[in-house]
Amino acid sequence: LHHLVYEVVDNSIDEAMAGYCNEINVTIHTDNSVSVKDNGRGIPVGIHQKEKIPALEVVLTKLHAGGKFDNDSYKVSGGLHGVGISVVNALSISFEATIYTNGKIYYQHYEKGVKTIELTEKGETSETGTLIHFKPDTSIMNSDDFIFDILVRRLRELAFLNKGIKITIEDERSDEKKEFFYEGGLLSYVEYLNKRNTVLHKPILIYGNKNDVQIEVAIQYNNTYSEKLFSFANNINTVEGGFHLIGFKAALTRTINQYLTNGNLPKNLHQAKISGDDIREGLAAIISVKLMSPQFEGQTKTKLGNSEVKGLVESLVNEKLGAFLEENPQTAKKIIEKAVEASRARDAAKRARDLARNKGALVDSTLPGKLADCQSSDPAVRELFLVEGDSAGGSAKQGRDRKFQAILPLKGKILNVEKARFDKVLKSEEIKNIITVLGTGIGSEEYNIEKLRYHKIIIMTDADVDGSHIRTLLLTFFYRQMPELINSGYLYIAQPPLFKFGKGKNEKYFKDEQTLNDQLLKKICFQKKLMLEDEKKFISENNLYIFMNDLQDYFSLLGQYKRHKIEPDIILAMIDAGVESKEFLQDHEKMNSLKTILESKNITVSDLFWNEERNVFEINVKLKTKELDENNFIIPQRIKNKYTKIGRGFVHSKKYQQLLSLYKKISSFGNGPYTLIDINNKDDCKLFSDKKSVFDFFIKEGKKGIYIQRYKGLGEMNPDQLWKTTMNPDKRTLLSVKVKDSVETDEIFSILMGDIVEPRRNFIQKNALEVSTLDI
Repeated sequence: LHHLVYEVVDNSIDEAMAGYCNEINVTIHTDNSVSVKDNGRGIPVGIHQKEKIPALEVVLTKLHAGGKFDNDSYKVSGGLHGVGISVVNALSISFEATIYTNGKIYYQHYEKGVKTIELTEKGETSETGTLIHFKPDTSIMNSDDFIFDILVRRLRELAFLNKGIKITIEDERSDEKKEFFYEGGLLSYVEYLNKRNTVLHKPILIYGNKNDVQIEVAIQYNNTYSEKLFSFANNINTVEGGFHLIGFKAALTRTINQYLTNGNLPKNLHQAKISGDDIREGLAAIISVKLMSPQFEGQTKTKLGNSEVKGLVESLVNEKLGAFLEENPQTAKKIIEKAVEASRARDAAKRARDLARNKGALVDSTLPGKLADCQSSDPAVRELFLVEGDSAGGSAKQGRDRKFQAILPLKGKILNVEKARFDKVLKSEEIKNIITVLGTGIGSEEYNIEKLRYHKIIIMTDADVDGSHIRTLLLTFFYRQMPELINSGYLYIAQPPLFKFGKGKNEKYFKDEQTLNDQLLKKICFQKKLMLEDEKKFISENNLYIFMNDLQDYFSLLGQYKRHKIEPDIILAMIDAGVESKEFLQDHEKMNSLKTILESKNITVSDLFWNEERNVFEINVKLKTKELDENNFIIPQRIKNKYTKIGRGFVHSKKYQQLLSLYKKISSFGNGPYTLIDINNKDDCKLFSDKKSVFDFFIKEGKKGIYIQRYKGLGEMNPDQLWKTTMNPDKRTLLSVKVKDSVETDEIFSILMGDIVEPRRNFIQKNALEVSTLDI
């Protein structure tokens, strides 16, 4: 879905790289359509010589017709096959192209790739550029629900890679807006990567042109023990690297070692030779090349295959970085100190590994005593469960299928590898056990994923805070020390149930409170019928079950608002007033009416004010948050006045629109009173005044005579329960661990597990209210 936007934006970026565009605006509209506008030259509208139709139509309907096939149009282009925007057109139920060129405005509309009107002249303009507005075809795409943050990541990346271009993205559904403009280009990018770390020096920029290849590299070291290397070719993130990355790594190692051999450093820093791994410890670097005829390996364009680029990048980095180090001895010293420290730690780790190997601790012949291995010798079918504690480990060992499932219990919390160098990591007993059991070795010198003994590594921890912490520590270890396991799809997280429902042979298990409530509602809905007093009609069985499920979702959403101190009265007043879209917010009379309704409910509301940028009226609603002492008395001096803005973002938010939809559904069943009648006993009638009291009764009634157990730890389950719910491949649910965005992933590990406390505190404060249940 998001790739549709990337394809249209990439055309604008091609214009920018050619020097004709410096502004791109992306808008997600309330109907989930997207528009992309640039101030480039505009797609040509003249008649195509060969096709005898307007060039715009050729571009939008013919494959392999992009400007990249004509070297006069673009010397550098992100595309390969010239199919991007024509495919976007084919996948859209509505596709509008508005072209500003030669002082005129031209317009054409398509549906599912077929033009509905000929290219039309609509007026005059002094602007130049292209505006594409499309709505995805949901009969082909699974969804048209664009995720703002996903688009933000790509647009931010493009702004970093193309300095001087202003890219804005606005989401009319939520009122979010971001603008990216980086005069520093890659320098700004590398600073962004290191914003959660302590840096050792100012960023170093290397750039130049060799054989018509534009090369740009930014380097900055931080105090961590991992490397962050990102490579790009024609703005495409080559996640698998390629010859530009190989050339950079070779040049960096050679240049640093060359500087060392020149002998202009203190004696204590002289070392025989520092390896590439040592030099890249704590390095954040971006390598970007732009070339005329990129060759990518595979359709996904994740690896650059132009072999000539290796020598060009290596030559430029050798030359420019060598000169920089000579001219900046203080920065050079800091980089060398970091590398020498890493080299010493690597030697210490090697000695520790050799010692452990001599004692038989890191070889397959002496696997840890706690490991209960499996009988199969085929890694493709073998599974390893990393289990928290001996108690859960005991249950897992007894409950498993010995043929293909192995269990390794872990004692306590493993070392946080985010704060530890490699030599210290190898001193951790639990981590040594994990490394030994996996069989791959560790560290660049001996790590070999081909030797992995299990192709499913499953983290299985308790559902409490400690379990979450241990899971995070293990994820940190695998992400930092064995990322190939994640990239190859070998790492999983088990999903043990939180609740057991029923007794004996009728036991059922549920992963969370909502699925448990769903079962309770299902049980009771087929025993009762509900009479709606307003319409004198009954609902029962499936219709009653659907009504109760909608009520559950409705009250859950109201509860989420309440956790943010927004009382249900405010939301219900808005719904009653008919606040559904920005059209309501643009009507002065209607907004005044909403203000009156809110004030009648003793809610403090500001005067209306017009938001010029958003083109709507807005009001601020005062929220009173009360802090209670240990006796549940209000602490007067701690009553804080906060406000929430009722504007376009609030009204078009996913949560409010979902609540609105649910409200319309449940309103069709009247407002009460309701009479509940037992199907098996017509004399058993109960009267309820409103929907909330009916729903609460159903949940309470559903729990009657039923044994419900809430599990806090895996050790509370006996072996057959653990097998049945969590380990049996035919019944279990596993979460597959994947890295979707490496920059964001790196940042979240730095926030949660790094040395700096402030970002972690901010993260907790920002997300605390989203936690509904916390097991401590």
